[in-house]
Amino acid sequence: MKRSELSAWIGGVLLVLCTMGAAAQQKYTLAIHGGAGVLSKERMPAGRQQEYLRHLDRALTLGDSVLRQGGTSADAVVSVISYLEDCPLFNAGRGAVFTHSGKNELDASIMDGATLKAGAVAGATRIKNPIVAARAVMDHSEHVLLSGKGTTQFAREQGLTLVPNRYFSTRERKESLKKLQKQQRRRQEADNHGTVGCVAVDIYGNLCAGTSTGGMTGKKYGRIGDSPIIGAGTYADNKTCAVSCTGHGEYFIRLTVARDVAALMEYRQMSLQQASDRVMAKLTNLGGTGGFVAVDAAGNVVLPFNTSGMFRGFVSSAGEKEIAIFTD
Repeated sequence: MKRSELSAWIGGVLLVLCTMGAAAQQKYTLAIHGGAGVLSKERMPAGRQQEYLRHLDRALTLGDSVLRQGGTSADAVVSVISYLEDCPLFNAGRGAVFTHSGKNELDASIMDGATLKAGAVAGATRIKNPIVAARAVMDHSEHVLLSGKGTTQFAREQGLTLVPNRYFSTRERKESLKKLQKQQRRRQEADNHGTVGCVAVDIYGNLCAGTSTGGMTGKKYGRIGDSPIIGAGTYADNKTCAVSCTGHGEYFIRLTVARDVAALMEYRQMSLQQASDRVMAKLTNLGGTGGFVAVDAAGNVVLPFNTSGMFRGFVSSAGEKEIAIFTD
């Protein structure tokens, strides 16, 4: 190898190492939610509370590991939500609530803040991890949102894991449907353990948001909520923030909650906290219930909600970690 070629090669290696070193010095933050609703510390057994906290902690640890090792925000979001989809405690994937006809219909979406690319599935009945399918739509399709039987066909073509619809069924969710149908419980009480979501900013400064849900207990007519709707339940833009929502989806759709937070930051130059406060006030004034998790490019995080509780938590490269359920 000639001296000039050797020098060029060494220079290239040094440039790569410097770039990697600079990237490695960047901060990261990840936040999650597992649903918001009518949650009571007195009525939820202590053992059950600890079970939720344990799984939230595991999800955060998983996301932290992905980001700490240089994984992208999208990698972290998909890994975390897939874990929560596999946990029957949450209304997403296995453990999703039942429709009025006794089926499980799943929705999920993801958005990349660097490219503004997005993918979503709605009314999926056989995809084991809908968030993985949503990412496949984003990465390997010219579309943004697929629904119904088309989601199964697409997932099969992509080599994703398919399962019988009964895989998603749990005894607790069946009981919730029976009680709702007998009008022994109010709808909001049946739906208080809900949607899961994750937002993250990685060491490269890129944002990503993802959301996954089984919808509302007893839903009819192929109802679809905000979770697979980009701008309503999920939004990410490197210029502003990443947002994932949970709650009464119809209100989040009407207010385009996730996009509204980002728009206030972009056009009104509000901070993440100021924008979130403004949007939560609008949601409450309209009569909507729920909350969201959001993170900006600087790693600031917010976890607002207007219900008595929201399963939530966040972790950062600075060693910060928080997990909570109730308002206190």
